Amino acid sequence: MAVAQVNTKGLKDYYHDFFPIGVAVNARSMQGEEAQLLLQEFNSVTPENAMKMEVIHPKEKIYHWKLADSIVAFAQKYHLQVRGHTLLWHQQAPNWIFVDDQGNPVNKETLLNRLKEHIYTVVGRYKGKIYAWDVVNEAVDDNPKNFLRSSKWIQIGGEEIIAKAFEYAHEADPEALLFYNDYNSERPEKRERIYRLLKQLKDAGVPIHGVGLQAHWSIFEPSAEELIQAIEQYASLGLQLHFTELDMSVYPWEKDSRRKRPGEDDALTPEKEQQQIDQYAKVFSIFRKYKSHITSVTFWNLSDRYSWLDYYPIRGRKNYPLLFDQQLERKKAYWKVVDF
Repeated sequence: MAVAQVNTKGLKDYYHDFFPIGVAVNARSMQGEEAQLLLQEFNSVTPENAMKMEVIHPKEKIYHWKLADSIVAFAQKYHLQVRGHTLLWHQQAPNWIFVDDQGNPVNKETLLNRLKEHIYTVVGRYKGKIYAWDVVNEAVDDNPKNFLRSSKWIQIGGEEIIAKAFEYAHEADPEALLFYNDYNSERPEKRERIYRLLKQLKDAGVPIHGVGLQAHWSIFEPSAEELIQAIEQYASLGLQLHFTELDMSVYPWEKDSRRKRPGEDDALTPEKEQQQIDQYAKVFSIFRKYKSHITSVTFWNLSDRYSWLDYYPIRGRKNYPLLFDQQLERKKAYWKVVDF
């Protein structure tokens, strides 16, 4: 596919001396005008869903490589970095990995062997083509009374399965950078528990190189103080920091999924737009200040034309969380992000 690039500076060029600027991609991101925008603005990609276990390994002996392969091939053709996402996660994990032929829970040894085979196969296939992996995703519980999420991974495999995932990934590709990835990682109480997990892994000599801060934020949070404290605390462990899934919702955060209510307004008002401009300007100013610790920033989706936030947590409510509008044009927030 021939993609004509517009001869103008993109985000990747403005931030050339700071860090790569990435974007989550799906099949349509690599076609037509969306591909043109991607190549103009970004120099790193993350598969949005194509490498999640349920998608790439839906049955024990079956792997679906087509979409993941096409993303890696696209990246190689256009000299883009690739972040792999993700190897161990409590969501989008196929049920077969946790049960035997009779539907009963497998034992710890079996689960570890299945995880090892999965990681060896997936990471091994892309060895030398994917420079960084989100190895473990969202293992820390949302409930402040708990440390780790009580997922089937933990119930069967115990806490050590987290370290094992990193060890398997390192064995499969010793050159890849390995990350723990989580959300709400700037909120003080969850930040402390994420830090605790990272420190445990580091102290145990587990091959972990960085922390992925998802950055699913909003016009209401995080505060500058929360973001700075998080960056400094995580960086104190000697880990690289990647902001892995950046978007800026124009609505307050809601934990529970629901449908859009009748009469619920979902227009991008001038007030919301200005709050988003200010929030983007603030966080990128902080990113630039801490460029010695931050080695990648990735947006989660390309433009307001499509965002996962249109479906979650409020199904059917339009969100406008990105720097490009539904016509793929740069929003006012874009110009604040590159104004330095």
